[in-house]
Amino acid sequence: MRYLFEKESLDVLAQVARAKRSLLAFDFDGTLAPLVEGPGDAWMRGSTGELFARACELFPTAVISGRRREDVAMRMAGARPKYVIGNHGLEPEGAALTPTKVLDEARFVLAHLARVIPGLELEDKQFSLSMHYKHAPRQSEARTAIWTALESLETPLRVVPGIKVFNVLPLEGPTKGDALLALVASEAAERSLYAGDDVTDEDVFRLPPSDRLVSVRVGEAADSAATFFLREQGEIDELLRHLIALRERR
Repeated sequence: MRYLFEKESLDVLAQVARAKRSLLAFDFDGTLAPLVEGPGDAWMRGSTGELFARACELFPTAVISGRRREDVAMRMAGARPKYVIGNHGLEPEGAALTPTKVLDEARFVLAHLARVIPGLELEDKQFSLSMHYKHAPRQSEARTAIWTALESLETPLRVVPGIKVFNVLPLEGPTKGDALLALVASEAAERSLYAGDDVTDEDVFRLPPSDRLVSVRVGEAADSAATFFLREQGEIDELLRHLIALRERR
């Protein structure tokens, strides 16, 4: 991984900003918005909201979040991204989906676990589940209990550990990578940029290497497939500022 704001790396932003058809896409929590204690407390800083709103005026822009689509859409602070996709790519823009029954067993088992282990919180997003354990007094034991419960399920599911959370998704459902590829095709984008910070964002970062996609991880990580990184979430403002300035000078 290379630091995005090194002089040698900045050319890739210019290529995205100056392309005739380009697409910007972002995760929300930990990327556009700082990570916070409770899911309901996540909002963009004022400066980020203003910059993101301007970016949405200059580029086709997408937010691809683990949250439900309607949840993340209400957190845009006046910005108008062209696309908002929820549930890690499972809930695309404009789709009238029916929640699958494949999660019913996991929903029942995890809800029971949340009742008997203090500090566990089950977030039911219809198309995926998130089991949070950041408030558990004994986090190691809570993590083991969640993992054991998920391994006992008869229905095969995709389990993605995150930051003090287990994300539970249908095994064969579309990913954030699939969602981004669909948007790139829809826009006939010559260049695209995706920024994210969590494990499900690796579904984008692990797409086949291409000089047409700039992948940016918030936070350096040796095991990430992203090409570039930002040192911390606050640098998202600098990324937006660079892209806006380059686009306006195009």
